[in-house]
Amino acid sequence: MSLRESAKRLTHYDVLVVTAAIWFLAKFLRYAFPPLFDSFQMSYGVSNAVLGTAYTGFMLVYALMQFPSGVLADRFGSVGVITAGAVVAGVAALALLVESPFFVLVVAMLVIGAGTGAHKTVAVRLLSHAYPSRTGRALGVFDTFGTFGGVVAPAAIVAVTGVSYALGASWRVIFLVAGLVGLSLAVAFRLRVPKRVPSATEGDAATSAASAIDLGQYTTLFRDWRFSVFALLTVLFSFTYNGFVAFAPLYLTQEAGLTDAAAGLLYSALFLASLVQLATGDLSDRVGRLPLIVGTLGLASVALIVFIVLTGVVGPVVLGAALIAVGIGSHGFRPVRGAYLMSAIPDEVAGGGLGVVRTLLMGAGAVAPAIVGVVSDVAGFQPAFGLLAASITAATVLGALLWTLE
Repeated sequence: MSLRESAKRLTHYDVLVVTAAIWFLAKFLRYAFPPLFDSFQMSYGVSNAVLGTAYTGFMLVYALMQFPSGVLADRFGSVGVITAGAVVAGVAALALLVESPFFVLVVAMLVIGAGTGAHKTVAVRLLSHAYPSRTGRALGVFDTFGTFGGVVAPAAIVAVTGVSYALGASWRVIFLVAGLVGLSLAVAFRLRVPKRVPSATEGDAATSAASAIDLGQYTTLFRDWRFSVFALLTVLFSFTYNGFVAFAPLYLTQEAGLTDAAAGLLYSALFLASLVQLATGDLSDRVGRLPLIVGTLGLASVALIVFIVLTGVVGPVVLGAALIAVGIGSHGFRPVRGAYLMSAIPDEVAGGGLGVVRTLLMGAGAVAPAIVGVVSDVAGFQPAFGLLAASITAATVLGALLWTLE
């Protein structure tokens, strides 16, 4: 390999690493909240339903950012959108340093949702352009970085809340570090990526003119029944995944009877399973996407059913194994989903088209915590999680239908 080829490869790694690092921070912030639900309940005296609704608000704002961020990236380029999102999220995280009423906490969560919501749709577009022949592999690395935010978040919460700080409310230190890192990454991204991928600062002139007149160009994608079925599949998966990760820590402590430390460890393991994305993303480039989609969703469906059935029957080791299997299936699906969508959406509307789909799937994911919170308060956690299992099972059936008719 020549020196020039080596330099070019390193250039590509720069783009991937800094983009993925921002995604890591976004996921870290998202999954820092569920492990703090117990602390919030003690500090603010709120119920599962209230916490679930607040988290749903966070996720709804995140979801609503998908389409406009994609359209803006189509029109003006990816760099400005991603940079602005990182700055907004970083500033909102720093706002949590001040001890304040529950209402202020919720507002900060909503703003963090807006800032982090500007990232993934645009990042997928950027990476698919930077790595056109290895989109699946690039998205596998990208999603693995992000998911490790979920691995680190609960461990960081346990570590920080276990130490007494002179200022009190020690969990706020998490958001101090996250805010400063977010602002630093925004600067690094803005300075480096335009030099590496100049096209990332530019939009498409034709798309800009058209989108200013007719946003319906994005919704015409759904005239293809296969695209619509796949969009429904992703919506069902997102409902299950977001409802599950929002309440898994409370489920493990209240329903399975585990300690906070044991629940935090298993919650981290759920995200540690994201390493499988490196394999499934690469395999999707080689053997096709639909077989992997059916396999990963099928594994997650069966594992979630086993997890629910075995709760209270087996010890934490077996229950943890089922939880990790849910993680393997769920995380394995994510980069394949992104690669499938980018291959199905025309390049000139890639940002907005993906934004439409991600708005739908993240919207479904956003309402899941509120629904799980309400059902768990009324009927218990197992019926609530049973609803999640039914949703991902239906997604598996739709994936099998698409594969059969391919």
